Amino acid sequence: MIYKSKEGDLDLSKTTRLYPAVVVDMQGEVAEMSLEWEELYGEKVKIVHYVLVFDFTPLHEDVKDRITLVFETREELIAEIQEVAKFLP
Repeated sequence: MIYKSKEGDLDLSKTTRLYPAVVVDMQGEVAEMSLEWEELYGEKVKIVHYVLVFDFTPLHEDVKDRITLVFETREELIAEIQEVAKFLP
């Protein structure tokens, strides 16, 4: 199944992990956190942006093969997740 993203065509059948996250700045340290973490602690940190990560890395491999889509708002991220879900079984 091919998903046409703003970063190009993504073969979802080769995805090993697909997950949303929020990128935060915690006193100069930038980190990727879960959306659940954001709900609990989001008001205590600066939110940089939201991401949807398509990980194509084979299990037990060290070399990372990922494509990350970046969004300014949580609403944009959720809308993209809903679009990707249409292509999943």
